[in-house]
Amino acid sequence: MAEEKQERTERHERSEKSRGRHDRDKGQEKDKEFPVSKLVKLNRTAKVVKGGRRFSFSALTVIGDKKGRVGYGFGKANDVSEAIRKSEEKARRNIVLLPVKNGTIPHEVHGVFKASNVILKPACSGTGIIAGGPVRAVMEAGGITDVLSKSIGASSQYNVLKATFDCIKKMMNAKEIARGRGKPLSELWG
Repeated sequence: MAEEKQERTERHERSEKSRGRHDRDKGQEKDKEFPVSKLVKLNRTAKVVKGGRRFSFSALTVIGDKKGRVGYGFGKANDVSEAIRKSEEKARRNIVLLPVKNGTIPHEVHGVFKASNVILKPACSGTGIIAGGPVRAVMEAGGITDVLSKSIGASSQYNVLKATFDCIKKMMNAKEIARGRGKPLSELWG
């Protein structure tokens, strides 16, 4: 009788895998990997057709693990939840490392994307995140607790987000610089 029960559970597991439910469980594991998911912008557009209006949605999302790994994604679909899911899936593919030093960034940096300019400056402990919109979402998802920022030029949330990620790409990582100069990290970092 125990053998029959074991055989039934094995068959059930095989059928679950074939139906794709096993993959859904893997998706929940990824959510544990990136616990912070922030919806930056949700946009609705309407297309007028013979029967009325047909709506479609676009979502801009930032994900992070609060340990220096952040990513962003943009997804479009006919349903809100599907657009958000697509944007989170794309964000997982666009992960970059954000260098964190004592809860802030290591140095001042300036990022540009099209007409949007973003300036990020390190701040002392207790300052908080002085940023708005997309920049705040990225900093919170990356685990930064103290930073000063200024957004100049075009205020399109997508462009400001890309300019923020340009800042992150321009940031220098102390470990790599110390290795390149042949010095210990303590001597370089101070």
